[in-house]
Amino acid sequence: MSQRKAVFPAGRHSLYEKHGYSATIQSKDLLFVSGQVGSLQDGSAEPDFEKQVILAFENLRHTLEDIVDVTTFHTDPENQLDSIMNIKNTIFKEAPYPAWTAIGVTWLAGFDFEIKVIARIPDDKR
Repeated sequence: MSQRKAVFPAGRHSLYEKHGYSATIQSKDLLFVSGQVGSLQDGSAEPDFEKQVILAFENLRHTLEDIVDVTTFHTDPENQLDSIMNIKNTIFKEAPYPAWTAIGVTWLAGFDFEIKVIARIPDDKR
């Protein structure tokens, strides 16, 4: 049986310990990344929606080389989708695009957008 390996971003390990989950789990050549939000350094929500989405994507930047599956959570999908798509299109610029599931939710602990992904680790980074 292969071992899973937890991966934590620098300076934020206590956040995950407090809530009892891992930021990322590596299993063989896959990374399963927990939901990321657009938080400021103090952990509070960035008040500007577009900046919040950009920060959430920036929290994923170490896995952006080969993201194969994306799930996003939105508190107001009908009014937020255009902004999200504009930002997404600056990150995923060409096909093949990752699989994508968008889910409308009523609560994200003070945030308006959350993103979780599954990514493949390139051979040279394993």
